[in-house]
Amino acid sequence: MSNEHSMIKSLIWVVVSVMAVPALVMAQGSPQTAWGAPDLQGVWDFRTITPLERPEDLGDKAFLTAEEAANQEQEVVDRNAELLVQDARRTEAGGNVGGYNNFWMDRGTTTVGDRRTSLIIDPANGRIPPVTEPGEARRTRVGSFNVEIPESYTDLSNADRCIMGFNAGPPITPGGYNQNMQLFQTPDHVVLVTEMVHTTRVIPLDGRPGLDDSVRQWSGDSRGHWEGDTLVVETVNFQDHDAYSTWRGSSEDMKLEERFTRLDADTLVYEFTVTDPATWTSSWTAQHQMQRNDLPMFEYACHEGNYSMDAMLGGARALEREAAAGGQ
Repeated sequence: MSNEHSMIKSLIWVVVSVMAVPALVMAQGSPQTAWGAPDLQGVWDFRTITPLERPEDLGDKAFLTAEEAANQEQEVVDRNAELLVQDARRTEAGGNVGGYNNFWMDRGTTTVGDRRTSLIIDPANGRIPPVTEPGEARRTRVGSFNVEIPESYTDLSNADRCIMGFNAGPPITPGGYNQNMQLFQTPDHVVLVTEMVHTTRVIPLDGRPGLDDSVRQWSGDSRGHWEGDTLVVETVNFQDHDAYSTWRGSSEDMKLEERFTRLDADTLVYEFTVTDPATWTSSWTAQHQMQRNDLPMFEYACHEGNYSMDAMLGGARALEREAAAGGQ
């Protein structure tokens, strides 16, 4: 009888132990702050070779096979290795000259964790909805990629002028380099700092009202709240983008919702939805997985002292003088 009793106790212990494992894993994967909120703090790396938009030739294919993802990742590794030993090439003024050796690029070498073919998850085709005519006009109005000979700094975008970074957002989207975001928390605020142009957003969580509509900011006006374990950040009051297009030609009336969820100890799921009828015919949503980075954030000085602005405008004046001399 005692043996039977011991067996029953052992069986109960095994069952209880097995049942406790998921709870333990969940507790380890979803740490809490000292005040009981989900702990999202840390430096998060958002590099990925998964494109924002699904390539058109993939049609309705939403996911890669494991083999396809492995092949894509190996192709990137091989390309980087090839470019590392490639002979230097001189560039010429005018047009898109590239600007950097591949050594300085940091695009990543892996697809997102679930092997999706695009970061966009809505619409189902994985592509940004059609752009309105005003949106297209804003997108092409300013910037070094669209203006060959700028008459003034006002012909150049705020990315050219190092006011904002091209992958810093909001929303945050993978780009060429400096692809890290650091998140800080207090009971009443969340602070998001992107490595690109060290853009900082201080986001209240205490329910205070947003800024008056007359107050416009480059990164908009953000307010946050918790929905379960997900931090939801809603942003409006963007700067007048008719003057300097900042993010894909979006209008000053763009509404942005960002969602941050800790998937496990090393993964932060970042999802955003863009609503801007003046720019896109429908709302659209993207999602990617940021990975924990144990390295510190590095300073990004852009063109320090704005010397590149002098060079760009000086080059434009030189081309004008050359054209004038040739016309005489």
